[in-house]
Amino acid sequence: MNIFAAMLRGFVLLAILLPFQFAFAQSPRFPEKTVRILVGYAPGGLPDTVARVVSQKMAERWGQQAVIENRAGANSGLAAELVANAAPDGYTLLVTDNSTHAINPFLYRKLPYDPAKLLPISLVARAPLYLAAHSSFPANTLGEAIALLKANPGKFTFGSSGVGSTHHLCMEFFRAALGLDMAHVPYKGTGQSVPAVIAGQVPLVWSAYPSLAGSAKDGRIKLLAVNSLGRSSSAPNLPAVAEIIPGFDFAPTIGYFAPVGTPRELIARLSADATEAARSPEVTAKLAGLDIQTVGSTPEEYAASLKSDEGRYAKAVKISGATAD
Repeated sequence: MNIFAAMLRGFVLLAILLPFQFAFAQSPRFPEKTVRILVGYAPGGLPDTVARVVSQKMAERWGQQAVIENRAGANSGLAAELVANAAPDGYTLLVTDNSTHAINPFLYRKLPYDPAKLLPISLVARAPLYLAAHSSFPANTLGEAIALLKANPGKFTFGSSGVGSTHHLCMEFFRAALGLDMAHVPYKGTGQSVPAVIAGQVPLVWSAYPSLAGSAKDGRIKLLAVNSLGRSSSAPNLPAVAEIIPGFDFAPTIGYFAPVGTPRELIARLSADATEAARSPEVTAKLAGLDIQTVGSTPEEYAASLKSDEGRYAKAVKISGATAD
């Protein structure tokens, strides 16, 4: 399956057909009504946080409302299906992580949506996940944790926000690269997995900073590492796993998508609006406080980012042996 070749063909087809099919029938005053933005995950998670902050800024620019709808399920597949089948008029958009294009095609034998029917608009943010441990976990550093896990095969478990989630695949790749024997305990979203580690039901979990910060500050959990290529500016004392596993990078990226068939002029307009909103001083400062880095990109740059994620996540899915059908 070459999703990205199909996406490229879609861009070419748009370039050929749209001058005849649409002649940019969209009003230059777009939007003239509320824009519906579907988020593929539950409230409070990383995609939801980014969607609410960036979309609010876009709404201010538009002078129209942007309404967030959380449609969790199938690793963002349910929301992706709804948007892929929506009218291509810019009034129904998707905000999600890279699961829809870089994970789900390798996880599901049959997807509920066609990734080629979702056009990338803009990659607006990326953020590391933190390896968090319950306060009673005997190790206090990444090195100590690895030594402990190696010395106790099969003794410790780890939680995640669901089978095939970035949180799950990140740990599977980490575990396999270091030869660790650990059982996976899947939960339904970070709303369950993070409370589970706080309560000591599982000793370890990967999650984003906003869901961990309060519990880390009051000592109920401890943070051991980040999963981005480099250290986080919010916690420069914590090592990046890439320091011991070269190239290790499972930091989620968050962006906007539109249904295929959306006029290219409107895609360009939405991309510019999303990028400007993400890069605004207010949004950048607000998300930086949550250890979320704002980006902003063209549709082509976003498509290239998704393509670069494909091999890494495909390998992680294969290592995990996970399927979601």
